[in-house]
Amino acid sequence: MKIVLVAVPGSGKSTTLKFVKEMLPDITIVNYGDYMLEIARRQYGITNRDEMRKKLPVEEYRKVQELAAEEIAKLPGDVIIDTHASIKVQGGFYPGLPDRIITKLKPDAIVLMEFDPKDILERRAKDVGLRDREQESPEDIEMHQLANRYYAFAAANAGECSVYILDFRRRPQSRPFEHAEIAAKFIVDLIMRNRGTKQ
Repeated sequence: MKIVLVAVPGSGKSTTLKFVKEMLPDITIVNYGDYMLEIARRQYGITNRDEMRKKLPVEEYRKVQELAAEEIAKLPGDVIIDTHASIKVQGGFYPGLPDRIITKLKPDAIVLMEFDPKDILERRAKDVGLRDREQESPEDIEMHQLANRYYAFAAANAGECSVYILDFRRRPQSRPFEHAEIAAKFIVDLIMRNRGTKQ
């Protein structure tokens, strides 16, 4: 089974995926951007993601995106793809999973995590120094989550797969990382159900 996991930056995807790996050690977890960077490094001598975005002409960038999708699609077994449904660019949004990419990836499901923007801001505050993120208001984050939802539905339509929305907005955590644990359990259950139907 191939699952695409999306959420706005700072939502806790990495923590969620860490819990998934603990529950299901045989799962393959890939970061789409890492695959793109490795291809850009091999073909163009690019050394980091910022350089990839700034130095590659749009057509070459798109080619790298497509090559990454083709490589990821060939991975055997159960795979979770960590990526973005939408990317903030110059005050707007760019599709992270355009038709030409999603049809190559051929996922079985897109899992979208959504949170109270205040929770995301708190998580980002803990990342200070680790990540270079622009300052956003709760309204900016909510707009990005809305864009993610629309883009996820569009991608699912093109890729002919299901969308699952894990909405944690009105679910306060009773302990640290509870949201990540709940999301990880949902993803593991989805994979196990799929394995059950294949036996």
